[in-house]
Amino acid sequence: MNSYKNLLVRHIHDYQLNKLIGKYISGRLIDIGCGDKPYQKLLAPYVEEHIGVDHNETIHDKSHIDLLGTAYEIPVDNLSFDSAISTAVLEHLEEPEQALRECHRVLKSGGYAIYSVPFIWHLHEEPRDFFRYSKYGLKYLFEKTGFEIIKIKALSGFWVTFGQLLVYNIYRFNRGPMKYIPIIPCIGIAIQGVSYLLDKMDKTEQWTWMHIVVAKKTD
Repeated sequence: MNSYKNLLVRHIHDYQLNKLIGKYISGRLIDIGCGDKPYQKLLAPYVEEHIGVDHNETIHDKSHIDLLGTAYEIPVDNLSFDSAISTAVLEHLEEPEQALRECHRVLKSGGYAIYSVPFIWHLHEEPRDFFRYSKYGLKYLFEKTGFEIIKIKALSGFWVTFGQLLVYNIYRFNRGPMKYIPIIPCIGIAIQGVSYLLDKMDKTEQWTWMHIVVAKKTD
């Protein structure tokens, strides 16, 4: 039942990611902080090779990792990839600027990178959870590290962010005997549905839970 608690944000994120992948991702791809490669099928029609890099201490399934390394040290030569993707990873890195410089290094000139990065979100994967990013902070970091910003898109307004965090909060009570009664998952789905509709009518993007960045290596 826990899989239902974030249906809304997963749907919104993956829908927007799919649109951007089709437009900007091609050739040889590096997936930075790949985890269990949740977007492998989504990416497959657009790339020639999907290389996932992650560190040895990851909490995710290691069977999908192609290269053991870190976002700071990817064990490949300069200009090795046509595209890069990194989803909900930047907030877990102590040195985000260093990580973006490494992405810049391994990309070919003209290559695109897509990052999804949270802004208003709860602590997760503790203790490796360090930062949250406004659109201005993202623009600053990417441009400082040599990228041209193509797009920074807020994925929601207040209602989706508030509703989704409320669902996560009530799931704290989905344990013990309550775990076998579907009332909390049902409430969670209802909250997500109402939040989605309200967000359509009033999308105040300064309250977004996440941004997606499309950046281009121009030199």
